[in-house]
This record gives sequence, C-alpha cells and structure tokens, in this order.
Amino acid sequence: MRLSRSLATGAAALALLATLSGCGSDSESGSGAKTGADSVFGSDGSGSSGDGTEQTTAGGLPKASDIASIASYLNEYTPCQDVATGDEYDSGNDGDAWGTDESEDPAWSIEERAVCTDGSGRPIALLTVSDMNKFQTAAQSNGDEFLVGEDFAVVPVGDEAIRSLQQSDLRFLSCDADLVVPSGFEKEPTLVDGCVLTNYVPE
Repeated sequence: MRLSRSLATGAAALALLATLSGCGSDSESGSGAKTGADSVFGSDGSGSSGDGTEQTTAGGLPKASDIASIASYLNEYTPCQDVATGDEYDSGNDGDAWGTDESEDPAWSIEERAVCTDGSGRPIALLTVSDMNKFQTAAQSNGDEFLVGEDFAVVPVGDEAIRSLQQSDLRFLSCDADLVVPSGFEKEPTLVDGCVLTNYVPE
C-alpha cells in the first residue's frame, strides 16, 4: 500500500469513514484509508468523546484539539502507544516515521508532530494541522497521501493499523489522478481541486 510517498518512505495514510464537513463538503457514507510513508483512512450533531476529541456523527470528520486527543481517538481502533514528540522519536529512529522535514516546512501548516507505535511496533505519525487547505495543497504538490480528520492527519506504516483505521471516521486523502474508487464507496471533493476524500483504501 503506497499511502503517499511522504508518509515516511513507507508510512501509510489512512482514510476513514464519515462525512467531510471539515473538507468543505457534505458526504454520503463509506470507509477506507491508505498508507503514505511506505508508499507510506443521519445526524448533523456532534459530541465530545470526553478526551478532547470532538466526534462528529454523519455530519463530518473527527476533530482533535491536540496530540493526546489524536492518540486517544486512534486507540479506539488500533494501538497507539508510547507517544513521543517527533524529535524524540527521530533521535532513536532514522526516518521511518513520516514528517521529519515536512513538519518544519510552513507550507504544510503542521502545528505539532508526534509519533506513536502500533501493536507491531510500527510508527504512526500524528499531525495537528492549523490550515487544512495549505496541508492538502502541500500533499498534492508532493504526491503524499494521508488519513485525515477535520484538523489532523495520521500516517501509519503497518498494514494492520491501516486496515484497522478503515473502521474509523477518518478519510483517505489522495490526489492521485489514477485512483479508481469502486462503486459503493464514498468519494468527496477536498479543499483542493484534483484531490478526493474517500473511505476506500487501496491495497
């Protein structure tokens, strides 16, 4: 699974189910996600999970106020353990988690980057995003793919984690013109022309 070449050389981006309120579109329904780095996922009300993660129902993508909230959300679907800041993780692991350089580039609009590990010890990059329009534009320019929420993105490397996250409300962000979404899956426009959000995650 390619999930955006960025997602760390092998990292994977996960696209999850749910509607795309945060991406500027009302959605239908579906689920899916893909990996990047390795290349790598009927109500308009919203509620809070109680851990800082704002969970929307059919009205939009999940929101998270900080790294701890993202990790808590992922833990509902796949292990996200041993959370460390990006710098801490990178100091002991050479380039196997997406975003080492990108997180320092203002073009990506990444506020904070951290890394946790899945049940197999593979990294999952956790990214808080201040401007999703800029983030999607950078993803399109770099050919990277991610699993995104309304204001955050994740880049899992392990296929098991990617497939587990397909059950979430995250969506797979792809700007690949060759991506074919099978019938029955969601396919929504993003804030950037030429990209899509879908709950379909290519193998």
